[in-house]
Amino acid sequence: MKTKTQVMSAGMQRSMVGLVALAFIAFISLGLPDGLMGVAWPSVRAEFKQPLDSLGYMLVAAMIGYMTSSFISGKIMARLGVGGLLAASCALTGGSLLGYTLAPGWPVMVALAVFAGFGGGAIDAGINTYIATHFKESLMQWLHASFGVGITLGPIIMTVGLNNTGMWRTGYWVVGTAQVLLAVCFVLTASMWRNGTSTRVEGERKLTDYRTPMQETLREPRAWLSILLFFLYTGMEVILGNWAYSLLTESRGIAPQVAGFWTGSYWFTFTVGRVLAGLYANRIGGRKLVAGSLMLALAGALLLWWNPSNTVSLIGVATVGFAIAPVFPALVSLTADRVGAKHAANTIGMQISAAGLGGSVLSSLAGVLARRISLEVIPIYLSGLAAVLLTIFLTSIVLSRRQVKAA
Repeated sequence: MKTKTQVMSAGMQRSMVGLVALAFIAFISLGLPDGLMGVAWPSVRAEFKQPLDSLGYMLVAAMIGYMTSSFISGKIMARLGVGGLLAASCALTGGSLLGYTLAPGWPVMVALAVFAGFGGGAIDAGINTYIATHFKESLMQWLHASFGVGITLGPIIMTVGLNNTGMWRTGYWVVGTAQVLLAVCFVLTASMWRNGTSTRVEGERKLTDYRTPMQETLREPRAWLSILLFFLYTGMEVILGNWAYSLLTESRGIAPQVAGFWTGSYWFTFTVGRVLAGLYANRIGGRKLVAGSLMLALAGALLLWWNPSNTVSLIGVATVGFAIAPVFPALVSLTADRVGAKHAANTIGMQISAAGLGGSVLSSLAGVLARRISLEVIPIYLSGLAAVLLTIFLTSIVLSRRQVKAA
C-alpha cells in the first residue's frame, strides 16, 4: 500500500511531466506560423501585387508586436499565470492567422502581423522564463527542438495546401485553427501551471535573484556583445527560412514541389540538430558546441553560394539548418558565462528582444538586396553573417576569460 508521501510524490511527477509536455506543445505552436510565410510569399505578393521586398513590412510589423510582448510578458504572467498567458497568446496568434485568410488587402495583412508577433513574443518569453526558473538547463535544448517541429511542419502544411487547393490561405486556415484549439487546451489546464512543481534544488540561487540595475548592465561591453550575438544569429536563422524557397524556385529554376520539400528540410534538419544537441551538449561543452556549429553553418552557406549543381544547393540548405540548430539555446545557457551571473537576468531579456529585432531587420535587408541586385545575393549575405557571428562569439569568450582572470 502506498504511503501518503509516495502518492504526493507520484502526483508531483505527473504534474511536472504534464507541464513539460504543455511547454513543448506551446513551442510547437510558436514555430508553426514562422514556417508558413517563406513558402506562401510568392503567392501572397502576386495576389496583393507587392514587390519582392515588401515581405519586410510584415516582418517589421511582427517584430514590433514580438518585442512589445516580450518586454511586458512578466506583468501579463503575474496577472494571468503561465496557463492564462499561453491561452491568451495562442488565441491572439490564431485569430491573427485566421484573419490573414479573410484579409481584403495588403495593409490588413501588415496590421494583423503586429498581433501575430505580439502573441508569439509572449509565448516565447513566457516559456523561456518559466523553464529557466523552474527546470534544469538540460531541458532547454529539448524545448527549442519542439519549436523546430512546428517550424518544420509549417512549410509542409503550406506546400500541401498550395498543391491541393492552389490557395495560400488554406495553410493559414489550418494553422490558425490549430492555434485556437491549443488556446482552449491551455485554458482547461491552467491550474496545472499554478500548481506545478520544479526540478530546481531548494535554496539554490537563481539568476533572477540578482537585482542588478539595468544601467549597470548596459555599461558592460560583454552584455552588448551578447546582445549582438542574438541579433545576428536570429537574422541568419530567419533569412534562409524566409528566402530559401524564393531563391531555389525564382532564381535557380528548381520545381516548386522540390523547393518546398527542401525548405521544409531546412527546418527538419534544424529540429534534428536540437534533438541531438540535447544528448551531447553537456559532454562537449557549450562553447565548443556553439563554435563548431557556427563553423559548420559557414561551410553550408558557402556551399549554397558556390552552387555547382542543384543538389549541392539543397545540401547547403539542409547543412545550415542542422548546424545552427543548437546555437540559440546554447547561447541562452551560456549567458552567465559570457556576462557574469549578476548581469545574466538583465541580459537574457535584452537578448530575446534583440533576437526579434535581428530576425526582422536582417531578413528585410535581405529582401531589399535581393530586389536591387538579385536573389543570388542571399547566400553571399548569409556567409558574411556566419563569419561575423563566429568572430564575435570567439571575441566574447576572450573577454570573458580576461574578466575571470581580473577577478
